[in-house]
Amino acid sequence: MEELLRDIIGPDSNAINWWQMCIRGVIIFLFTLTLIRVGDYRIFGKHTAFDIALGLILGSTLSRTITGNAPFVPALITSAVLVILHRLLAALACRANVGKYIKGREQQLVNDGKILRDQMNANNITDNDLEEAMRANGNTQRLEEVQGAYLERSGDISVITKK
Repeated sequence: MEELLRDIIGPDSNAINWWQMCIRGVIIFLFTLTLIRVGDYRIFGKHTAFDIALGLILGSTLSRTITGNAPFVPALITSAVLVILHRLLAALACRANVGKYIKGREQQLVNDGKILRDQMNANNITDNDLEEAMRANGNTQRLEEVQGAYLERSGDISVITKK
């Protein structure tokens, strides 16, 4: 059985044929779709560093598997383990008080119309970044109309205007 698999997908080296790479690509594609369903759609969305890190690792591992630069079956197993770990840590973050350590937390940049300069500097947020977010998310250009602005875990800046 193992010999047949090697004949179909080729060796774990860059000596694979074009058609073996295509077969690997189809297998990896279907496998990745399954991983996303088992894991969480958030893996490939714009979310926290926690989600982005898994997406990068999976992309790297699985692309190397397609080209034969990583062992096929061990790379699939590793990918599945990482997705399961991501799901378990996400569940732990929801149920225990460790979410801020796993996923991070928001940082307040403006409080009642006043810029919190220490937070802006600590997060490398410029006045231009804040002004852009005020226009895009708060529908205002006036700082005194902003109740609060936050650097979210995703890297976006949310703006809450005064009523």
